[in-house]
Amino acid sequence: MARVTVEFINTCSSCAGSESAIRSTASRFADSVDVRIYNAGQDFDYLRKYGPVSKGTLIINGKKKYDNLSSDLIERVIAEAVGGAKET
Repeated sequence: MARVTVEFINTCSSCAGSESAIRSTASRFADSVDVRIYNAGQDFDYLRKYGPVSKGTLIINGKKKYDNLSSDLIERVIAEAVGGAKET
């Protein structure tokens, strides 16, 4: 099964809660998920891929973007992307 790529562009200090929720949720699917966290102002790799981002944004497999984040949404979209794979 292909691994799911979860990217998060952290644009502000209030996004830290979303970052920890992403890491926590992804750790439950450790064998199926790769996580990449970009910090705006420090990391610039995401600019070439996604352009300028001014709001904390979660990106699944480089295609689906979510910028209105909550812990429930983060858990749901990562679980859906993994396809209901067994949690570790």
